[in-house]
Amino acid sequence: MATIENGPGMWELKGKRTLVTGGTRGIGAAVVRQLLDAGAEVLTTARSATSAVPEGATFVEADVRTRAGAEALAAAAQEVLGGVDVLVHNAGGAQPYKGALAIPEEVWLDALDLNFLASVRLDSLLAPGMCERRSGAIVHVSSAAVPPTPPPFLHYTAAKAALENYSRGLAAELAPFGIRVNTVSPGRTATPGGEATREQWARLAGAAGQATNTPPLGREGQPDDIAQAVLFLVSDRTSWLTASNLVVDGGEFPRG
Repeated sequence: MATIENGPGMWELKGKRTLVTGGTRGIGAAVVRQLLDAGAEVLTTARSATSAVPEGATFVEADVRTRAGAEALAAAAQEVLGGVDVLVHNAGGAQPYKGALAIPEEVWLDALDLNFLASVRLDSLLAPGMCERRSGAIVHVSSAAVPPTPPPFLHYTAAKAALENYSRGLAAELAPFGIRVNTVSPGRTATPGGEATREQWARLAGAAGQATNTPPLGREGQPDDIAQAVLFLVSDRTSWLTASNLVVDGGEFPRG
């Protein structure tokens, strides 16, 4: 990021203690790199140890789908960072099924734990510290595909719809404490995980081009496109912005 005189520069988040879930690949890794470039101190996590942690970040292995995993991560954030000023919930995902009625109950529960309740649990553990300091920024990563809902992904988009509703309600509750809560909803983004999921969807649908239409802006998104949106929302440039949902999808899923 280029430094701009009297404007946002490469050190605009200097001193900010930041936690990013799912930050070892794809969008999450891009978010971690952007935050590091902005001067933040970054702790990130994934379900298993990895060598793909962006240089400069601290990695903690944790499974945020469980209460125990969330508690362990919150304790690590307190130990390593001394608290959290910026919290980015990026961990998420689900595999497609042949329609809503084919999705097993345990898959529904896993989708809810990963894509919705992980954020609820971690917020409940870390937001009180932000309230005490009367400052903080939280970003929940949702999905531009929430409306309309593709049936093979109903478990995923239903969980993300719940996340968006929760995010707006939490924003109202935490605003008096100076804490901003916003959502970023990515569209189709060029990541290994996203590509694998689209290939699975195409195989289930029996059509190689099932999910390959080009968004109106003429290309699929890159991880840095989403990371820039996250950086924007956690920076002081958006100090009067809360309860918003920033859709970053190249125009693929217009919302009324």
